[in-house]
Amino acid sequence: MTWKPGDVISWRGIYRERIWHSQTVIVVQDSPEELVLTLLPGTECVAPEGYLLGKNSFQHRWNFKEKDWQLEKYSWHTNRLLLLLEPEKYYSIIYFWNHETNVFLCYYINFQLPFQRVQSGIDTLDLDLDLIINPDFSYVWKDVDDYQKAIENEIIFPEWIQRIEEAKSDVFNTLEKRQYPFDGSWLDWMSDLAWSPPKLPENWDKI
Repeated sequence: MTWKPGDVISWRGIYRERIWHSQTVIVVQDSPEELVLTLLPGTECVAPEGYLLGKNSFQHRWNFKEKDWQLEKYSWHTNRLLLLLEPEKYYSIIYFWNHETNVFLCYYINFQLPFQRVQSGIDTLDLDLDLIINPDFSYVWKDVDDYQKAIENEIIFPEWIQRIEEAKSDVFNTLEKRQYPFDGSWLDWMSDLAWSPPKLPENWDKI
């Protein structure tokens, strides 16, 4: 299953065989080696109730080990994202720009399960831990406490932890050498002017 530039698909997080979130993305390019997607301000997405109220109100996955959650729609705003995903990798690399000013903000390393292609798009699961790499290549870890809490609650499994450690080494080795995608390859990228922020695609809610 491959897509062409401009196709609208879902980037979903799946937890306990249910949808945890679904963000609507546009395909920039697709090849066996890499899938590149963009998330534009104004795009229709869904997330668990409370997500829009911020971290202090949002209930994390470990609160739902034995109970269900409800999804609500929201519109992505402010930042334009370019997502770079490679098969079998336990992370994605995301470029962040302020969409209005086109100022590049950071590289965002999202540690996650390797993506799987499905009818509506791609499925993965965010593994909480993130790394923010600034334009000057300094960096800061994000959500370390959440990651540790997920480990303690046995939501993140030992084999995932091992693969995340391997992923960290992979990222830092690439960063140190300023290899793709830290070589500036996408810094001047702009979305196609014909692309408007999409609505949720058909079958986004089908597992």
